[in-house]
Amino acid sequence: MRDFSTIRKDFPILFQEVNDEPLVYLDNAATTQKPTQVLDVLRHYYENDNANVHRGVHTLAERATEDYENSREKVRAFINAKETAEVLFTRGTTTGLNWLARSYGDAFIKEGDEIVISYMEHHSNIIPWQQLAERKGATLRYLPLTDEGFIDMTAAKEIINEKTAIVSLAYVSNVLGVINPIKEFAEMAHANDAVMIVDGAQAAPHMVVDVQALDADFFAFSGHKMCGPTGIGVLYGKRKWLEQMEPVEFGGEMIDFVNLYDSTWKELPWKFEAGTPNIAGAIALGGAIDYLNEIGMENIHRYEQELVAYVLPKLHEIGGITTYGPQDPEHHTGVIAFNLDAIHPHDVATALDMEGVAVRAGHHCAQPLMNYLNLPATARASFYFYNTKEDADRLIEAIQATKEFFKDGAI
Repeated sequence: MRDFSTIRKDFPILFQEVNDEPLVYLDNAATTQKPTQVLDVLRHYYENDNANVHRGVHTLAERATEDYENSREKVRAFINAKETAEVLFTRGTTTGLNWLARSYGDAFIKEGDEIVISYMEHHSNIIPWQQLAERKGATLRYLPLTDEGFIDMTAAKEIINEKTAIVSLAYVSNVLGVINPIKEFAEMAHANDAVMIVDGAQAAPHMVVDVQALDADFFAFSGHKMCGPTGIGVLYGKRKWLEQMEPVEFGGEMIDFVNLYDSTWKELPWKFEAGTPNIAGAIALGGAIDYLNEIGMENIHRYEQELVAYVLPKLHEIGGITTYGPQDPEHHTGVIAFNLDAIHPHDVATALDMEGVAVRAGHHCAQPLMNYLNLPATARASFYFYNTKEDADRLIEAIQATKEFFKDGAI
């Protein structure tokens, strides 16, 4: 196990000043920073092995293909999929969910079916289902939330019924910091012959994921939120479904034979991966998984919960602050949305940036949730394992300085 006090040195971007203050990066729910070890993997590929995969017999092509497919195996093990055929490389979570709405949705959803999501979903887990419901004459239904931001399980047991065809939920909210009981939802979905789809974008970077234990039919996540590059992601799907689904994109790589008027597809997983893939991104995602595994996902989750237990009570002590989601640190992840009375979240984020503290402000691609909470926006601080208690203290100090600035006009 790595010592968390030394991990920070792996991230060169953190050792800079912003507005003459040492950077405190707390925008990890949007994207994470990349350790030197992952940057080295990218550099090594481009300096030594850059070639197209699967289509060449020369040495560089064979090395690139081997590394690319080795990364697929690393992903399989990371989420405990049964086989690499169930691991599809995508551009990210958004792409994976859109593929499902187009491929699975167009094949299996019919008029009168119901698609169940919750009010806490990211737009990527709302709009594809809106579009599918419109195309097919299906109904989109929303699971309500409790006062602390948990999905109302009593209501869920009524809403998920014999009309339900799809249940699609975030494993971890990107605003409220709640962890949803996906295994329980999967049981409810399967009891009604529906499939369970999981937006794992905020889960895979922070906790152990076991798709077989969850019994998820599909699970999507992004590399850039887990120390990997942008533009690479994963869609896991059970073989029994992937074999029945048609590709969404067509072209090179994914074909078996192309005739004048029809074509046939490669076997899984390649039938879904049209064109030259993000080879460097996939290989570097494998490097990110190696890096996370060296630290240990259980250790990462435990450390982040220690940070939340440290910072959340300190936030609650600040007068005029409101935090959203569970108020008990034991039930709150490192994603903390908050507002300061009478100060717009964008002003809060700008003032914090002047203190060197990077947070996000806005609706966080969750406008239905903002409307549900009757909020225009929030500020959001999100922690990762390279953050420290000193970072948390800087956040608290910057918020207090922001309050004073808007009270007295000086920061």
